[in-house]
Amino acid sequence: MLEELDLDERDPNDINGHVKVGFEDVLAEPAGAHSIACVWKASHVCFTCGKNCCYNILTTLCGIFIALYWGCEFAMITFSMVWCITPFLRLFSITMGCLQKYFGTCITCCLAPICETCGLAFTRITVSKT
Repeated sequence: MLEELDLDERDPNDINGHVKVGFEDVLAEPAGAHSIACVWKASHVCFTCGKNCCYNILTTLCGIFIALYWGCEFAMITFSMVWCITPFLRLFSITMGCLQKYFGTCITCCLAPICETCGLAFTRITVSKT
């Protein structure tokens, strides 16, 4: 079942806040360098219409296909995570836990007595300055 779409607020999580571009964000005339008012107004209309028309044409031609591609891409990522990567990581974690216990036991049995003996031998050494 399709969830209800909010056709007014299409970016509720502000994912694309960085591309909210208006006329004022691109073109600005500083004080003392103003064009004729009718040119400024016509520029605003041309910019806004051009941006909106181009965006609508591109989304009409490509939007559905690109959305289908991204839907499939995220489906493949989810499939990989659920069926391949997460079980492998769990297997790896179990295997490494066993190897960690094995290695720790070997170190404790074989290397620890040698280190302890060397430590006791070197505690008898004294250094004096002459």
